[in-house]
Amino acid sequence: MTQVTQNEDVQQICDLCGSSSFETISEYDRHNKPLKTGICQGCGLVMHQPMPSEDEISTYYAKDYRRDYHGESKPSPRRIMRAWNNGQRILKQIKSFIPEKSKVFEVGAGIGCTVKSFEVDGFDASGIEPNTDFNSYTRGVLHANVENINLYDLKEDYSRDVLLLIHVIEHFVSPKRALTHMRGLIKDDGLLYIECPNVGAPFATFGRLFHFAHTYNFTHNTLINMAKVAGFEVVQTFTDTTNPDIQILFKKVTIPESIEFDKQEAKHSHDAIFRYNWFTYNLRTDYLLRRIIKLTSYAKEYMQANSFVKDLEGRFKS
Repeated sequence: MTQVTQNEDVQQICDLCGSSSFETISEYDRHNKPLKTGICQGCGLVMHQPMPSEDEISTYYAKDYRRDYHGESKPSPRRIMRAWNNGQRILKQIKSFIPEKSKVFEVGAGIGCTVKSFEVDGFDASGIEPNTDFNSYTRGVLHANVENINLYDLKEDYSRDVLLLIHVIEHFVSPKRALTHMRGLIKDDGLLYIECPNVGAPFATFGRLFHFAHTYNFTHNTLINMAKVAGFEVVQTFTDTTNPDIQILFKKVTIPESIEFDKQEAKHSHDAIFRYNWFTYNLRTDYLLRRIIKLTSYAKEYMQANSFVKDLEGRFKS
């Protein structure tokens, strides 16, 4: 993993509300390595303390992310199948909001399955992905139009109808800067679809919650406020506040909204993160049921993945 220099002497400013007041809630990541995490007391946004630099993050995602976070430099059949099915879900979920033949662009396209799903359905679909590990599969096997470049290398052209951010916004050094830059990539009536983990309904126990790859952790409210200050408004929310994932469709607005931040959001984030201990988290009835369903689906994935991917790749042979 890339060594990251964190300067404790630089005063941290919240990317959302501009506050410099933080409550430190964790000193370690999910692997028990040093990683300080805090909650902004002005708006409730959860983030690394201090934040790594843009160069450090760019280097990490270009070279180490897939191997460090996913444990592989080449996508496994199971990962490909899951990515394809996820792309199909997203297509079905937001298709009715998008005019036919729209230009759809994904930032952080991963393997490229979502881009390819939209392309197959008749959309002008493309994307970018900073990591190089999966790029040969994306372009050489799926033939998905995904370039290996950085977001900030893209010039403002206001040409795209829809932007997709699928579990990406939590990785930026400055989500506000990223979203503001994206406004220049889409048309004035363009759409932005975001998915990310919901720290308000923790997707893991406390000891497994934080890791270097996720520089930020959002609740529904902090994500919506981040989008608002960058110039987007909510069109449709697809998950409620109890779901471990946040899925929201936004629309670009002419003038970014002025936000009055609620300091109670800090308490909301804190209470959500510390709501459970190991026993109460894992022994919840709804969690046990979801876990059984998930483990069953994993077993099916392992049995079906090789044949699924063989058939999928056969569809796109040139």
